[in-house]
Amino acid sequence: MVSTMTSPGQIFYDSHMHTPLCKHALGEPEEYAEVGKARGLKGIIMTCHSPMPHAFSHAVRMAPSQFDDYVSLVQRATKAFSDTDFEVKLGMESDWFPGMEDWLKDLHQRAEFHYILGSVHYHIPEYREAFWKVDAMEFQRGYFRHLAEAAESGLFDSISHPDLVKNAFPDTWNHAAVEETVIETLDRIQETGVAMELNTSGIHKALPEMNPGVEMLKLMAERKIPVVLGSDSHQPKRVGAQFDMALDILLNAGYEEVSFFHERRRQSLPIRDVLASLQD
Repeated sequence: MVSTMTSPGQIFYDSHMHTPLCKHALGEPEEYAEVGKARGLKGIIMTCHSPMPHAFSHAVRMAPSQFDDYVSLVQRATKAFSDTDFEVKLGMESDWFPGMEDWLKDLHQRAEFHYILGSVHYHIPEYREAFWKVDAMEFQRGYFRHLAEAAESGLFDSISHPDLVKNAFPDTWNHAAVEETVIETLDRIQETGVAMELNTSGIHKALPEMNPGVEMLKLMAERKIPVVLGSDSHQPKRVGAQFDMALDILLNAGYEEVSFFHERRRQSLPIRDVLASLQD
């Protein structure tokens, strides 16, 4: 990244990362924080996968009995950095799934969260069993409709990795084929005021580009849907990775600001200021 701007200091957050409680991440929150601090971030928001009832998708998330352990884990890291200018905040990535709304509503009131991400994970067995009823194209359209329903539920601050489903079809994915449904989805999300995520981990998935791709980002920018950046880190070295690339992508898509959340309230910063604040 090359910039002639004067650095405004640490001002931005990585708003998506995990802990070992999800059973597929490595490293303690303090390790994630150290990397974030070195990369010029103001802070990180831990967003481990929410517990769910009845062993729902249990292989990739904490058990309900571990929720208090998760909160304590993040609080430990918050305290460890309390004498520094770096912040570790509590968030959660919660799965939207029909019938789980009351569970999530209660869960989100059990702690003082700064940020709640809403996710539709097409690849978990329960989702595929419930919704892979017809052909691949209709499965994709249904996924996008579920993103809109997640936003309309009022449970979430932002919708994560919003074209994740393309990784189920890396060889045949065609944005144009689902664009009408994507537009309908974004129109509905725009009405809610809920933000959406640009997830940098997409470059390591089956279809190696960020989630969402440029076509969807441009449609989001036309509707002025706020965007939050998240690395979706499952190991400390990924914190803040490719944020300079992601911010350039946002600028090219038509965005001038990027957001983060504090106490469930959205804050926005000029993208060029955030670019100037980051360290390689």
